[in-house]
Amino acid sequence: MGYFEQALLAAVVIGALSGLVGTLVVLRKRTFFAQALTHATFPGAVGATILGGSIPLGAAVASVFIVALMTLIGRVRRQGSQVASGILLTAGFALGVLLQSLNPDLPVRVDSFLVGSILTVTTGDIVLAVGVLLVAVVVIVVLGKQIMFSTFDVDGYRAAGYREWPIEVLSLTLITATVVTAMPAVGAILAIALIAAPAAAARLVSHTTTHIFVIAPVLGAASGVIGVMLSRALEVAAGPAIALTAAGFFLLALGVSRMGQMWLRLKA
Repeated sequence: MGYFEQALLAAVVIGALSGLVGTLVVLRKRTFFAQALTHATFPGAVGATILGGSIPLGAAVASVFIVALMTLIGRVRRQGSQVASGILLTAGFALGVLLQSLNPDLPVRVDSFLVGSILTVTTGDIVLAVGVLLVAVVVIVVLGKQIMFSTFDVDGYRAAGYREWPIEVLSLTLITATVVTAMPAVGAILAIALIAAPAAAARLVSHTTTHIFVIAPVLGAASGVIGVMLSRALEVAAGPAIALTAAGFFLLALGVSRMGQMWLRLKA
């Protein structure tokens, strides 16, 4: 398999994964958390490069500390999860830049961590993405009703005798794994676009929650493939092309939704 075909395969798998897990991000209102995570895992990737280790592994290790710190800061009185996310977003990104400046002779260009390089993804990156996608599908199929119950009716979920924290931890774990998996392809900065935009677009044009979980992965995979094709045709970076394509799908869905609302008003 050539590098371009491998990039297309990675785009399909990572795009579908991002769209699927992005549905949890959008419905559970964890977009800012995901954005903070994409930036704050940056120093883990840089640190792994300095030590000669795996970039996804370094980002994953960093994400464990980040989620723990977010939880601790979020529990401080008169603070909250938004404050914790904001602090760690900027602090993590700044730490990554600092590590880069202290190690100017890194064997890998650090800016590739920020915008990604899907044309250089490895077979290991694709295998990791496939594994995370399969886990995400199983979790949503098996626990989907329970996840949606805790998402839309927290009080009812608690009253039914369920504990909220296992579902929250499971959701955050899937989000974290998706961010780490998408990082080599679209980078730390642009990953949030591929995670949030397809799911947000699917929500605008879907009549049921089930439809969102079906449409979002399709839009994510389409964003990846179209972005890679555009990058080749226009000779531009693939990461930004993928992110802009995902944003374009959201704008298109927004326009379709608005037109549908106007049509209903005219009929009424």
